[in-house]
Parts: sequence; C-alpha cells; structure tokens
Amino acid sequence: MAARIDSNDDRSRPRITRGVCHALVAVTVVQMAAALWMCPPIRQDPGYHRMADERTVLGIPNALNVLSNLPFAAVGGFGLWVTLRRRSRMSRFTDAWLRWPYAAFFTGTLLTAFGSSYYHLAPDNWRLVWDRLPMTLAFMGLLAALLGERVSAFAGRLLLGPLLFLGTASVAYWYWTEQHGTGDLRPYVLVQFGSLLVIALLLFLYPSPTRDAHYFVAGLIAYGAAKAFELCDEPLLRLTHVVSGHSLKHLMAAAAVGWLAMRVHRAGRGTMAVPGAEIR
Repeated sequence: MAARIDSNDDRSRPRITRGVCHALVAVTVVQMAAALWMCPPIRQDPGYHRMADERTVLGIPNALNVLSNLPFAAVGGFGLWVTLRRRSRMSRFTDAWLRWPYAAFFTGTLLTAFGSSYYHLAPDNWRLVWDRLPMTLAFMGLLAALLGERVSAFAGRLLLGPLLFLGTASVAYWYWTEQHGTGDLRPYVLVQFGSLLVIALLLFLYPSPTRDAHYFVAGLIAYGAAKAFELCDEPLLRLTHVVSGHSLKHLMAAAAVGWLAMRVHRAGRGTMAVPGAEIR
C-alpha cells in the first residue's frame, strides 16, 4: 500500500504517494532515453580538446588544467576514508550496504584526478576515455546511493551493478563508434545528464531521512557552477589573465563532491537512515 510523503526538510511540499513518485521517475527516464534514441548520433566535437589555457609551468603542459585535478584526489580520498573507516564499530548507515554505492562514488572521484590529469597532459579521444570512465563510476554510484536512501535499499542493491555497467558501457560505446567513423555520445549524455536529472527528482520527490538535503542542494549548485565555468573557458582566461573556465570547472566540481563527503563525515555522529524496502 502506498505511503504518504511528507518531507522532513519542507513541510509545505505537496503530499503525493510513493507510487506516483516512482511513476514520475520511471516516465522521466523512459522519455529521456526515447528522446535521445530519436536524435541523430552526437559526435564528439574535435574542438573539445582545444582548451584556452595551454601554458606550460614547471615542465607540465596545460599545467593549470592538470594541477586543478588535485582537489578531486583530496575530496575523493577523504570521502572514501570516511565511508569505509571503522566499519565494524561505527556505522554511518542504518543499512550497512549503503557504504558501497558511496564508495563507488568517491572512488570514481579519486580516479578522476588521475584520469583527467592524464587527459589534459595531451588531450585526445583515447585519453578522454580515461577521463570519462571514472566520472561515470561517480555518477552511477551516487544515483544508486540516493535510490537506496530515498526509494528503498532493495532498489539500490538491485540497480547498483547495472548502473555501473551502463556508465562504463556508455564510454566504451562512444569510443568504439569514434574509431569506426560514426561517433555517438548519446548513451554518455544519458548517463551524465540523465543521472543528474534523476538525482534532482529523487531529492525533490522523496523526503530526506536525515534532514540534511542541504548538502545535496549545495553540491548540485556547485556542479551547475562547474558546468557554467566550462562554457566560459576562454572568456574567463581573457578576463582574469590567470585562470581559465576549465580549471575553475575542476575546482567547483571537486567542491560539489566535497559537500557530499562532508555529509557522510557528519553522519558519523549518527546514522544515515533508509526507508523500508517498498520495492520487492
């Protein structure tokens, strides 16, 4: 029987049944996939590899775009540490399984520091594979974690493996199509931007079990700022003469992860609850 939703964070939010929420999320995913399927293949813009800031510092080409990945290692490592440390004595989650999608999220962030640095040393399609692969691990891990927290632990467990596979396959498919002269980013677009839309829906439709949704909101705002900086790569370098939009994108994306790492860290003072397994 469907239960009523009344958010702990916003009591004025309209009360809707969980069944309606499930349907809205499912319909959104199907519509996004169908819309992308009906679009022509999306090729990688060759100009994507040409960054505004190509300065060499201390012998490092594209130095600021490379070095600005260091915060990913810091927040990813910190998040992974607080997620997994002292598991037997201090659980951060009422369902201990939830540490695994969060571990995937922070592991993906940590690996992004290396993959993105490798890419920016000499940008091309092959190196971009190693930039994007760990990011899909992070996107899909976070999506599975939110499904486990806000929908049901069973749903998170059920979907973690397929989501991680989908993320990896989207990058492999893109590179394979590029090698065969067609190039198709549609699955990767679905993984990156589709997952963010579903995450936003989960945050809006389902109540926060721990009254800490502001960490997610701050993280989404920071990630939105990162994408905006990416679009202003050259103008920001011309304006500041110091840093480009792409380097700032790395810093803001790392800040987004930092908010979620802090959420897990603060949850160590209590627990991060999950709703009952409504989906069976």
